[in-house]
Amino acid sequence: MCFSLSPYRVVISPETPVFKKDPSKTGHFHFEDPLPYISVGMQAIVEDIVGKTFTPAELSTWNMLSRTKRKYKKRIKKSRSVTSLWLLGVFIRYVFFVPVRLVILAISLTTMVSCTFLVGRLPDGEFKKTMNAFVVCWCFDFVASALSVVGRFHDRQNRPTHGIAVANHTSPIDSMVLATDNCYDMVGQKTGGFLGVFMKALSKSSTHIWFERSSTSQRNNALNKMLDHSQNPSLPPILIFPEGACVNNTSVLLFRKGVFGFDADIYPIAVKFDRRYGDAFWYKHGFFSYCLSLMTSWAIVCDIWYLPPMRKQPDESPLQFAGRVKSAIARKGGLTELDWDGFIKVLNDHDRHSDKKVEKEKTWLKKQQMEFAKHLKPIENEPSI
Repeated sequence: MCFSLSPYRVVISPETPVFKKDPSKTGHFHFEDPLPYISVGMQAIVEDIVGKTFTPAELSTWNMLSRTKRKYKKRIKKSRSVTSLWLLGVFIRYVFFVPVRLVILAISLTTMVSCTFLVGRLPDGEFKKTMNAFVVCWCFDFVASALSVVGRFHDRQNRPTHGIAVANHTSPIDSMVLATDNCYDMVGQKTGGFLGVFMKALSKSSTHIWFERSSTSQRNNALNKMLDHSQNPSLPPILIFPEGACVNNTSVLLFRKGVFGFDADIYPIAVKFDRRYGDAFWYKHGFFSYCLSLMTSWAIVCDIWYLPPMRKQPDESPLQFAGRVKSAIARKGGLTELDWDGFIKVLNDHDRHSDKKVEKEKTWLKKQQMEFAKHLKPIENEPSI
């Protein structure tokens, strides 16, 4: 039996490689001989901490929400008092909270669409800028109340006034939470559906930048727009999430170097959610279903820290500067730093390429991965060293 030392635990190979022929006589070995060793390495990779950042983090204690009680299922069944308490919580959340929050959401969304349309009709100037800042903050605060979102802001003296604001990314409501306290021009992937309603409404009143991530030309065009925007002190700060994917708020992934090569002020913002009241991580549902999950939570509570502005040093590369900003955010938010690109998740979860050849290749690759994964499933009650 062979074993491999993973950074997190000892992984035991289920079997020792068996050669079909004696290598001392033939001088050769068969292709399948090293597969058990490869299986050990792959098993360690599959279970590593990077994969865990793309799944909801479990709490050490149950918070009375049905979707976080998996590990406490037996305990709940045995305890009548806990079961009764949970049922009471379900009744309160679904019978009282959800209807009220749905009504508030409908009113707030209608108000946002109407107000941004009216602001968009104003002539460009200082008055329009002031009205846009007021309307955006007020409307997002209105929408946040419908989704039970509560933001606690710290170090407001460092709040962005121009340039580029960067933050760690957990869900689409990150932008909404930050916009309740300050006006931003946002950058992001074009999308439709319920989320697209917000994006179209915002675009009527200010210079937000939406683009197709799969298009190289649109990405380059968006980067040029961000550069021009960051050099104009009369425009609101740009808000971006350099990770490029939603993470479960336990870690910070690699920051892409794009905007970190600009000669502009970078305002780091650390966002940390308190999962005791509800989990804000967006990982599989459509946006409207995700909003419903927020409305059935007790609340979505988060802390936001504004860090002092940072600027690239003359002897510093954009990638090094991005790493320095990421480290500052991770330290302030109490998050783990990881040097993995969030695009790993995007490739797996959102196949947005239209080319038929690419589609066939990815379909074939996914099929092979699923078949191979059957042989890599960890064995229960495996021995330890």
